[in-house]
Amino acid sequence: MLKNTMPYAGTKRVAKITLVISAVALLVFAFIPEKLQVDLISVENGDLIISVEGEGKTRIHDIYTIYTPIEGRITRIESIAGDSVIAGKSIIANMYPANPAFLDKRSEIQAKADINGAEAALELASSRMRQAQAQLKFDQSEYKRTQELFNNKMVSKAELERAEIKLTMQEAEEDTSKANRALMSSRLRAAHAKSLQPASISNNQSDSCQICIYSPIDGYVLRLLHKSESIIPVGTALVEIGDPKDLEVNIEMLSTNAVKVNVGDKALIKRWGGMEDLAAIVKVIEPSGFTKISALGVEEQRVNVILTLTDPYDKWKSLGDAFRVEAEIVIDDIKKVNKVPLSALFRQQGEWSVLKVIDGKVVLQKVMVGKRNNFFAEITAGLTVGEQLIVHPNNNIDVGMSVTQRL
Repeated sequence: MLKNTMPYAGTKRVAKITLVISAVALLVFAFIPEKLQVDLISVENGDLIISVEGEGKTRIHDIYTIYTPIEGRITRIESIAGDSVIAGKSIIANMYPANPAFLDKRSEIQAKADINGAEAALELASSRMRQAQAQLKFDQSEYKRTQELFNNKMVSKAELERAEIKLTMQEAEEDTSKANRALMSSRLRAAHAKSLQPASISNNQSDSCQICIYSPIDGYVLRLLHKSESIIPVGTALVEIGDPKDLEVNIEMLSTNAVKVNVGDKALIKRWGGMEDLAAIVKVIEPSGFTKISALGVEEQRVNVILTLTDPYDKWKSLGDAFRVEAEIVIDDIKKVNKVPLSALFRQQGEWSVLKVIDGKVVLQKVMVGKRNNFFAEITAGLTVGEQLIVHPNNNIDVGMSVTQRL
């Protein structure tokens, strides 16, 4: 019996010892602090682009608004937005003189009376002209007889001179009667013209009365400001014409950002609807700003910054006048600098600091920050390329704490 129980007792003792060791090990591991998982990044050396952004609209640099040169009747404009036009050849609109106004009953009676009076005056002038012509014919005969008698020395020279003067005066009287008859004839035509109603001449417009309004430039019709046939006053806007290739971008930029921009700065046109950003340069920074109310109801001072597109026309030909775009203007491009994400920086006692990780331990490091954009900041002192930093540091991270990269 003793030989059989001894091995069993030894095995039981070993099992107990193993169990105790395992329990102690579990307790030890339970009280060892676990490393905190954090997001780590490395300090990089590269280019840092500083830019400002703004929203705006495209616009054609030179837009020509066509106005009516006179008051009159304009026919329906057949052109539509998008039609191409050629300078001096494409007809924008046709104009005719306006029809007269309708006559009321009193005006119509007065017009008929004026016609009757003009006809009577013309008849009187015609009668006086015939009388003057008859008298002239008689005076011409008298002058011839007096001249023959003078040649035969049967009358004096004074008689001949009197006959000549009488003939001259009668010739002038005939000219006066003809002129008076022509005047009365004109007054009759004027009286008839005043009696015309619109219906009597609306279908008798001739091409000789037509005024053709031509396009002043080569381009396209941008928008119609007047379409239908109507009677319009002088100076009425009809259409707007421009060349889409002469497109520029007007960015309404905050004045605090506009002061950082210079003419010639490079820019990118973003979120315009195309697949790729468009290249542009700053052409003009207007010297005068304006007040604009933001979506939050805040008054903002803004400045128009004009950009010129530098990419080929085929790349942005789908853009037109007054299209919404966003622009990013590069105000500085720094080459080969140490940079870190802004999310790794924080203020510590009024100075910029980062949490650096050395051998798994958190170390507080003060840094000197240079220029920055919306994502990265230039580090001028305090860090070297390759050093690991914690991004998005929070109050749960203490200096000296053990950390590891988040999986």
